[in-house]
Amino acid sequence: MKDGPRPTEQPSQLNSQTPSIRTFELKDECGINNLPNQIMAKAISDGFVFNILCVGETACGKSSLLDSLFNTRLDSTPATHENARVYLRKSTYDLFEREIRLKLTVVETAGFGDQINKDDSFKIIGDFIDEQFQAYLDEELKIKRNLSSYHDTRIHVCLYFINPTGHSLKALDLVTMKHLDSKVNIIPIIAKSDTISKNELQRFKQNILNELNVAGVKIYRFPTDDETLAEDNLKANNLLPLAVVGSNETVKVGTQYVRARQYPWGVVQVENENHCDFKKLRESVIEKNMLDLIETTHSKHYEIFRRTRLAELGLTDSIDGKQFSISDTLEMKHNDLRKELEKREQQLKEAFIQKVKDKEVELKDSEKQINEELTNIKKQYKDQKDKCDEKWRILEQEINFFEQRKRTNVGTIKKGNKKK
Repeated sequence: MKDGPRPTEQPSQLNSQTPSIRTFELKDECGINNLPNQIMAKAISDGFVFNILCVGETACGKSSLLDSLFNTRLDSTPATHENARVYLRKSTYDLFEREIRLKLTVVETAGFGDQINKDDSFKIIGDFIDEQFQAYLDEELKIKRNLSSYHDTRIHVCLYFINPTGHSLKALDLVTMKHLDSKVNIIPIIAKSDTISKNELQRFKQNILNELNVAGVKIYRFPTDDETLAEDNLKANNLLPLAVVGSNETVKVGTQYVRARQYPWGVVQVENENHCDFKKLRESVIEKNMLDLIETTHSKHYEIFRRTRLAELGLTDSIDGKQFSISDTLEMKHNDLRKELEKREQQLKEAFIQKVKDKEVELKDSEKQINEELTNIKKQYKDQKDKCDEKWRILEQEINFFEQRKRTNVGTIKKGNKKK
């Protein structure tokens, strides 16, 4: 005990009901400081998952930008303007950079904005995001769940591509972003920004921000609470919406080959911050804030969906200020359903008995009506029979009278013949 750690009491500013906290100072290292290394090693071994949703009209440069972001050529097929509805094309890739493995899932819209009736365009996208949340919730609620090996398909960021009109947002853009802002982290992007001048681009950015504020659309803001990233993220936030240029071609500028777009009047370099905001986009999304996008998706957007879905199922944490566990809530829900079932069963019984009574009354009325009709038929039959009997009696009288006259006439004729 002499060589052991000695407790040092800390002055307690809490009330007498709260026990004081004692701390121990370790004389030698025991390996606690190696815990971050263990976490890092496990994370590197498991790899990381990142899912991107690209929303934008056909031929706005979604695939080219993704190729430029990850410095590779992803499999993509150009979409046409002939789609009758909006489709979502999903592709998953395994990317390796040094010893880090990233499972990247890219979901692109096809046919977005090409239909005359665009009412269902944004609903299809929102339903897809909810389906990914529902799949994760189903895995969470399983009795035997395995989230460690579960492929998380929840969308972590939505890159919303805005056509460089230079004036304002389209109504479809506002409606879609308003429908998605509570479901996913939205980063608005001005696609093919090299098609408008710098002055027009600044006015266009300001118009977009003003319209988003008026419409109440909440876009993702890069976090500024971390001192090491605050300055860079603040600059990125001031550049929103980011004006980008994507290219799969390399052009020789000076002594170096860079990703760029070659025009007759010059070269637009993709990674030159004086030409576009592509470099700032890649740094902010991939290099510095990818983990924040993943955590925000889980702690904010998925949590909103989870609470709403469980509330729809009748699950709650408290009723009238009283706290309940999930098992208590399920038991209460079970009792409520059982009572509702019994009530419904009683209603069905009463309805069945009432129907039987109504049917009995109906049958009795029918029986009475049939008996009355039968009585009338019997009476009519009796009247007809009496009439027939009377006619038959009269006919027999006429026959008898005729036979009598016949015999009389025959006797008279015979007497006359004898006299002759």
